[in-house]
Parts: sequence; structure tokens; C-alpha cells
Amino acid sequence: MTINKKIEDITKTLLSEIGEDSNREGLVKTPHRVAKSWGFLTNGYKQNVDDIVNNAIFNEKYDEMVLVKDIEYFSLCEHHLLPFFGHAHVAYIPDGKIVGLSKIPRIVDLFSRRLQVQERLTQEIAYSLNKVLSPKGVAVVIEGQHMCMQMRGVQKTSACMTTSHMVGLFREDAKTRKEFLNLINLEKRF
Repeated sequence: MTINKKIEDITKTLLSEIGEDSNREGLVKTPHRVAKSWGFLTNGYKQNVDDIVNNAIFNEKYDEMVLVKDIEYFSLCEHHLLPFFGHAHVAYIPDGKIVGLSKIPRIVDLFSRRLQVQERLTQEIAYSLNKVLSPKGVAVVIEGQHMCMQMRGVQKTSACMTTSHMVGLFREDAKTRKEFLNLINLEKRF
């Protein structure tokens, strides 16, 4: 990973602006570490869904719901550059094609490693899976804890935000939608 010198310089300036000495022992390497960290936390800008899926789409007659739940994600709020994190639950109903299991969490990572709002993150995951597979339906629910709300501003540390986006059968058929919501609320058994 290449380190962005501009981010190092900006970090040094930021440290100075808040009253710190960037030459202090504990801070000397901080600009380098921050630049490296930002490179990782925002690497979603350097990826695309087609490369992540990498043709791992398979013909299969399976036509029931496929659900990957409790996918951990970490993102950065575009309004305050503070973390938000939680779990994503992603389901689709195949229409002759399935995708490799690991591709769904990778799609979640791709979009979460960009500056985000949770509402858009939810939609981007749903739209991309729908585009790649052309399934009968896609459902995404994301739960998130937002540090911009917990450690500053209103300071509500127990608040959790939930967003959802449904496409196809999940939007049109109440029974399918209810099955999805029931499945994501089942207690873990392992």
C-alpha cells in the first residue's frame, strides 16, 4: 500500500491546529500511521463490484431465499469523518444464478470502505447485487452504531440505526418480506 504524503502533511497540520506538537515522541509517526489507515479505510474507492465478483456466478436451479446475515462492517460517516459500524443482512432469491458466498460480504466491504451515510450504503449493496445477478428479489437490512451521534452531538450511546432496502419480490410480496425479517431475527445457534 502506498502512503499518501499529502495525508501525512495534512495530519501534521491538524495536530498543530489542535495544539499538539507533532514532533512529540508519541506523535512522530502518527501522520504516517494515519495516512496508512485512511488508505485502508477508504479502499472501496479503488474497487468495483465486477472485479470483486470475478465471474463467481453459477447456474443453479435453486429458487428459495439465500441469506447472509450478521456481516460485520465498518464505515466512516461522510458528515463528521467518524466511524459507524454494525451488521448487514443481505438476501436474494435466485432466478437461475447464484453468487459465490464470500462475494456478498466483499460487496458490503467495498461500499462500506467509502465515506458514507447508512441509507446510501444500504441501497448501494442492494442495487449492486441486483445488477450482478438479476434475481427475483434482493433485501438488505443494516444496523449501525454511529460514533458521530454517540461520542459528540446528542451523545446517545445506546442508539442504533436500522435501514432497509427491498427490490423485486421482497418489495412486492409481503410474505417474502416477512420471511426475510423473521430469518434475520432468529437467534444464532453457533
